[in-house]
Amino acid sequence: MESRWQPKNEKPYVYDFTLEDWQQWVKDNGEAGFRAGQIFDWLYVKRVSSFDEMTNLPKPLRDRLKEQFDFVTLTEVTHYRSKDGTVKFLFELSDENAIETVIMKHSYGNSICVTTQVGCRVGCTFCASTLGGLKRNLTSGEIIAQVVKAQQLLDETQERVSSIVIMGIGEPFENYDAVMKFLKVMIHPKGLNIGQRHITVSTSGIVPNIYRFADEDTQINLAISIHAPNDTLRSKLMPVNRRYPFAELIEACQYYVAKTGRRITFEYALMGGVNDQAEHAEELAKVLKAFPMAHVNLIPVNFVSERDFVRTPRNDIFTFQRILERNKINATIRREQGSDIAAACGQLRAKHMESGAR
Repeated sequence: MESRWQPKNEKPYVYDFTLEDWQQWVKDNGEAGFRAGQIFDWLYVKRVSSFDEMTNLPKPLRDRLKEQFDFVTLTEVTHYRSKDGTVKFLFELSDENAIETVIMKHSYGNSICVTTQVGCRVGCTFCASTLGGLKRNLTSGEIIAQVVKAQQLLDETQERVSSIVIMGIGEPFENYDAVMKFLKVMIHPKGLNIGQRHITVSTSGIVPNIYRFADEDTQINLAISIHAPNDTLRSKLMPVNRRYPFAELIEACQYYVAKTGRRITFEYALMGGVNDQAEHAEELAKVLKAFPMAHVNLIPVNFVSERDFVRTPRNDIFTFQRILERNKINATIRREQGSDIAAACGQLRAKHMESGAR
């Protein structure tokens, strides 16, 4: 992506480095190889917040780290805790831009929803994340820091992050290299050690990077924000469809399934009177019959004051689901979480921006 979307931090962040990067750094700086593992352990197992806490490192090494690296500055502007246990953070970055991170409580553990960009340029017409456009990409370290912050909160109750969804603000596949570096650290057994099948990355349909992701040879889950069953309607709802038309997206998804043998989750936000009618469900079922293992996640759209969409009536949501299932398409309805704290991506940041912040 263009350089103007890149952050302008003067030093790399400590979280920007993989273990292999640290191994190269200690070698280049004349340090013993085992120091890389010690640094990695302090960052992801002990989860310290400063170099001074890395007490088994010699002071000259700690001083060199201070000179060459920064810790990510995620200043907590506020956080809200929902009655269902969802926690939503609004963080300010070093350049005063704001991002969101969400902890969601499930029966199977704690899931973290992370942000990959400050804002978004994809322009989905129903999403709060696109308000104000794209400011910049996050570095891999700024994405990682969100998970570390969430884990530090969970440490207080001796809980842990059990899964990650890359579905917060921004389009992950427009910040592809940083996201892949983030994933490499998340799954590392000496890092946070999150199982690959417990991580899902979602894209609005950046076709070239769906092919790249298919070729990465990972077990990480892929979700596609589809939101319409045809080219015309999808282009109205998602301008990205004009760049990567529906047929090209479906072809890329078929390549992914053929290459990986894994199923795709198709995210479908239901909007009252727009894409939620019985004929839409029938048309979607025909499209997805090309994916025997497909799973559709139906999402009742969240109200956003700046948008005109309304929620689909409850009975119509169930009707849509039944039509898909009658056509042998697995479909579930996303359980709402954090609705009392504006937990859908972009909502809290949008309110923050209204106050004159970035």
